[in-house]
Amino acid sequence: MKIEAIDLFCGIGGLTYGLQQAKIKVLVGLDNDKSCEYSYKKNNGVNFICEDVSKYGFKAMKEMYSKDSIKVLAGCAPCQTFSSHTFKVKDREKDVRWNMIDHFLRGIKVIEPDIISMENVRGITKTQVFSNFVKQIEKMKYKVSYEVVNCADYGIPQNRKRLIFLASKLGDISVPQKTHTKDNHIPINKIIKTLPTLKSGETCKKDKVHKSRNLSALNIERIRQSRPSGTWKDWDKTLLLDCYKKESGQSYATVYGRMNWNKVSPTITTQFTSYGSGRFGHPEQDRAISIREGALLQTFPKDYDFGDGIGIVATSRHIGNAVPPKLGFVVGQQINKHIKEFYGK
Repeated sequence: MKIEAIDLFCGIGGLTYGLQQAKIKVLVGLDNDKSCEYSYKKNNGVNFICEDVSKYGFKAMKEMYSKDSIKVLAGCAPCQTFSSHTFKVKDREKDVRWNMIDHFLRGIKVIEPDIISMENVRGITKTQVFSNFVKQIEKMKYKVSYEVVNCADYGIPQNRKRLIFLASKLGDISVPQKTHTKDNHIPINKIIKTLPTLKSGETCKKDKVHKSRNLSALNIERIRQSRPSGTWKDWDKTLLLDCYKKESGQSYATVYGRMNWNKVSPTITTQFTSYGSGRFGHPEQDRAISIREGALLQTFPKDYDFGDGIGIVATSRHIGNAVPPKLGFVVGQQINKHIKEFYGK
């Protein structure tokens, strides 16, 4: 049985990599970010279309599938506007990314895939644009299943809550069954503890991706007073930011913190190399986690090629925006299982 997929909003290819590990052939990836092209093509051996999806016609893409294949259309529309961090942002619906899911829907209507797969942040489920998406998919006679899951429940060493959406014209389809519980979540010591020691601002001589952001003298002193799973409340008062001295700042407990060796990591965001942007402090060393550490916690393999110009800001953004390859693999396995059940072989 030939199963072929196309990956919309593909980024550097986390989803594509996972699907291909599950033996689903990906024909092409589409994204409007040219800086993702090298990593996407190099690691996946798949062509990259650099286009604005809102202006893309999809007819040529429909012809890419083999006539006798099971057609899968997958994608993760830009999710920043649906993040919990933006709920209080005024006029966030006017952001151009707000309606990207509508262009995914437009692609579905043109391509008419057998199976649809989408990953996104959990906040999208609370929006009218998602409700409309589901109604339109169901109107097209797809069986729909979706659930907000924690990626840690699938063996990903990260507390990452994400929507998994699957739809099929073949019949009932379900979200993948969880493989882990809180009792056997994979802690970060299993993933990054053996990496070479780094100082703030240093790059490992043997691994250019194992590179940390430089910290100011003040932040060095702050992280020295931080303990794993702790907060800025562990610091001397002389080190506090003004906002933390106010009552309104008491809720910001997850920034400027250290990770804990015995727990999963927090969500790897686009700013995971910044000590002040979350609990991204290394459990022992006085620095934020490196690009390599973030990539491994996102389940990118050690040999994934991020290119020669490993810029901290751009590469962190690429990694943080990606679908964890392990999640792509889990979804790919579920698609395979669904197809096998439908055809009875």
